[in-house]
Amino acid sequence: MEIIDISKDILKTPVYPGDPEGYLDEIKSMKKGEKCNLNAFYTCLHTATHVDAPLHFVNGGASIDEISLATFIGECVVVEAPPGPVTGAFAEDNFPFNAERVLIKGNGNSYLMESSAYCFADTNVKLLGIDSQSIGYGSSNEIVHRALLTENIAILEGLDLSKVEPGKYFLMAQPIKISDVEAAPCRAILIKDHLFWTGTRWFASESSWMQNVECRMQNFGRLRLDCNLRRNYEIR
Repeated sequence: MEIIDISKDILKTPVYPGDPEGYLDEIKSMKKGEKCNLNAFYTCLHTATHVDAPLHFVNGGASIDEISLATFIGECVVVEAPPGPVTGAFAEDNFPFNAERVLIKGNGNSYLMESSAYCFADTNVKLLGIDSQSIGYGSSNEIVHRALLTENIAILEGLDLSKVEPGKYFLMAQPIKISDVEAAPCRAILIKDHLFWTGTRWFASESSWMQNVECRMQNFGRLRLDCNLRRNYEIR
């Protein structure tokens, strides 16, 4: 199993233009002869790797603590996009709209246009991530956010996908639990080369050696299930 950290350091990542800078407040230090180390920190909730909740742009929308954690855990697809604006035409031709979680790798320079945002808004996508500071840009930034968040699509921004190849992975990106706010930092990871039971079927991160896995499961020594994991990663 390989775990890929796709999070950015919350105190070392440049903030979005206009947002306040974060800082670390040293309260106690063992280097100063005190009995323990104790720190506090200040940050904008939209710094580095974070999740936007509907409340960010939707009046009365769900806050970050009200989004189901199932949204942030499960199968995902990483898709590469060219730098600059991602058009609706490109999205329709290249993005898997049947996936529940999609991460866009654009080397930190891609962003959705209104047309591509509305493409995602009309799908079953639960979470849309990107390695840019914001999923939108310029005058269309608010429209892009609103199009997605109105449909309760969680937005995962500020990812580090520099070491990630396009393909299928297992995502874990739970935001910090903070009541009544519109966003929160998260520690996002991708897992590859592993087998998961999703509750209804098996899922394997994409890997050639998993295409013909034989798995055997025993339930208290009485129930034995022999099965073949096919190329589509479902047990039939």
